[in-house]
Amino acid sequence: MRHLILRRLLQALPVLIGITLVTFSMVHLVPGDPARALAGQRATPQILASIRHQLGIDKPLVTQYWHFISGLPRGQLGYSFLLHQTTDALVLARLPTTLFLVIYGVLIAIVLGVPLAMISAVRKESLLDHGIKGTLVVGLGLPSFWIGLLLVGFLALRLGWFPVGGAGSGFIGHLWHLFLPALTLALSFLAVLVRNLRASLIEVMDTDFVSLAVLKGIPRLRVYTRHVMRNALIPAVTIIGLNLSYLLGASVVVESVFSVDGIGNTLVNAVLSRDYQLVQGLALVFGVLVLLVTLTVDITHAGLSPRGEMA
Repeated sequence: MRHLILRRLLQALPVLIGITLVTFSMVHLVPGDPARALAGQRATPQILASIRHQLGIDKPLVTQYWHFISGLPRGQLGYSFLLHQTTDALVLARLPTTLFLVIYGVLIAIVLGVPLAMISAVRKESLLDHGIKGTLVVGLGLPSFWIGLLLVGFLALRLGWFPVGGAGSGFIGHLWHLFLPALTLALSFLAVLVRNLRASLIEVMDTDFVSLAVLKGIPRLRVYTRHVMRNALIPAVTIIGLNLSYLLGASVVVESVFSVDGIGNTLVNAVLSRDYQLVQGLALVFGVLVLLVTLTVDITHAGLSPRGEMA
């Protein structure tokens, strides 16, 4: 397993370099002048030239890229001239909120998805099974921002059960304020989780040891919860891990809808204000997070596999 981890880390290095290149290139392909966005439309050419020099965007692209990657080993991701903060300081302040939101969404999806998958698997091909699958497919087809707006309109504005936006303060405050954003993420992921867990449950329930346990007189509920679910959750863990990357991307939209001060909402605001150094740093952080999630899932899956040492 140690050699597997080392090999995966070495394979990740070219990917990491590719992420820096793509991030740097995409930021510089975004239309608009960062200096003009900072100084305003009435700025003189001299002021614009001074701002471009301060930002370093008047230098060749090779020099700008080297300046960008040379600061990464020291944790320097750039500087936001609009927020007057370093990008790494903003990441340290707002990344925990985004991670809390994503993990919260995963937990809600598990709480909702496991019973639905169990009911759907036990009542396979019944009207209830088709109803669950159909409802989830419809939910999967709705964009996450539309789901968020529906939840805000009904649960927050009409019923007043939850706040419209913000992240709150403290653990309990986060749980309350971030429930609707987390539920939005969970609903966008729920169909994938239930479908895969249902298939795993059906496969395990058709095995001989489950039939033998039922013939011995062991209550079905005990068989399903203690034996079937335990074996079916192994592939479901892999599905959850792989979809964490999707949820990180979806959090950008969800945070914007609910005005949550995470790195996703910060990234959207930075793009709209042409704060290119902040965009560059935050896009790189998202890329690294996705890479870390993929590596963790890959290593975990290899460890759970009987042939994990040979992967």
